[in-house]
Amino acid sequence: MSGDLQGKVGLITGAGSGIGRETALRFAREGARVVVSDINEGAGAETVALVKAAGGEAVFLRCNVAKGPEVEALVAGAVKAFGRLDCAFNNAGVEGDTRATTITCTEENFDLNINVNLKGVWWCMKYEIEQFLRQGSPGAIVNTSSLAGLVGVPRGNAYVAAKHGVIGLTKTAALEFARQNIRVNAVCPGAIETPMLDRIVGGTEKGYDMMRRMEPVGRLGTPGEIAEAVVWLCSERASFVTGLAMSVDGGSYAQ
Repeated sequence: MSGDLQGKVGLITGAGSGIGRETALRFAREGARVVVSDINEGAGAETVALVKAAGGEAVFLRCNVAKGPEVEALVAGAVKAFGRLDCAFNNAGVEGDTRATTITCTEENFDLNINVNLKGVWWCMKYEIEQFLRQGSPGAIVNTSSLAGLVGVPRGNAYVAAKHGVIGLTKTAALEFARQNIRVNAVCPGAIETPMLDRIVGGTEKGYDMMRRMEPVGRLGTPGEIAEAVVWLCSERASFVTGLAMSVDGGSYAQ
């Protein structure tokens, strides 16, 4: 453990599985006290148990990031639990219907993606940044976008629109609060071994093989590889980095 987040309080949404869970474990390993949040209470509680089993300190707070009052309560709860907030990973997200084209996508599917993947990030940043300003202290935020936030993806119109929007929100907030030493960045994962990817490929080896062939490095990424990027962006080692949309995708964006 290098202690890159020693003494800090970190909030992670979508921390019940995959990238969020692994990042919670990495935050704790680097010395942070962790607020684990997810809409799935059982999964969130499992993440907290894993953090504590590894010697870390964590609490679980349920939140649906698409609901502004719940996000406001989440940030208030984090401060109540640990006294402050220093960094946040706004990671909660859904894939929605991955078969729908622009003309077959339903309004329900489009709204789901926008409300969770985009508006949810805005709600989180709104209340996190307000808390940083109240504290009068530096802060670091990392938002989860996607490779689909950088390029087009057939049959992913709603998801792509939301993830492109996350990058726009990230860059705008970074510029608005740079003078207050509040840094805002985004990670753009490629194909990562998560429950979401398993749903997208239908849990089949054929689907996984197709994903591997699409990656220049010839393999899928791991949640831990995304977590490492998030920890770095939240740490003082990235003190001059803000407004970045960082691809962590095995070279896919370079193609």
